[in-house]
Amino acid sequence: MSDESNPIKDYIFHYIENSESIPNLMSEKKFDLIIDDIIDNCYDKIIEMDEKDEAVGVLATGLLHYLLTNALIASQRKVNHKEIELDIVIPDIKTLEKDQKKSLVICIPKSSDLKVINDKITELEKIQHEKENIWVILSENIPVTKKSFLLSKENNSFRKIIYEIAQFTNVSGTSKFKILRI
Repeated sequence: MSDESNPIKDYIFHYIENSESIPNLMSEKKFDLIIDDIIDNCYDKIIEMDEKDEAVGVLATGLLHYLLTNALIASQRKVNHKEIELDIVIPDIKTLEKDQKKSLVICIPKSSDLKVINDKITELEKIQHEKENIWVILSENIPVTKKSFLLSKENNSFRKIIYEIAQFTNVSGTSKFKILRI
């Protein structure tokens, strides 16, 4: 997906811009509550707008981009590296090339087909050899061999992703700001 207009992304950002609670939650760095608020108020409408896996993928990508920016966590989104499209790289491709222990690759497969997901993971393992540094965001609770986050109305483990990313960047030493002390 490119940066051109997308109805799901537009809907999410319109909701965020018009929310009375999100600015306060953001200033308090309550990212899990921001995610809960958006899921509670936007999820049903968003999955009506497109095929569920695609809609959840767009939601995850948009939310992560917004939250990573506001949490001051360095990241690159939608980049190609060695002919493989990466959804999100933390902190950046340069670090991935130089020190994979300090690089996190987040995969948003936009599919609930286990074969499609596993094929994408196998592809990512070719460029991120630190296998525990590949995380997957799923629209269905599917068993995968990587750390995964479920973005759904029930059992929404996605709500903790920003804290876990911040913890990763603080532990691996990639955070220049150490804004989120966890």
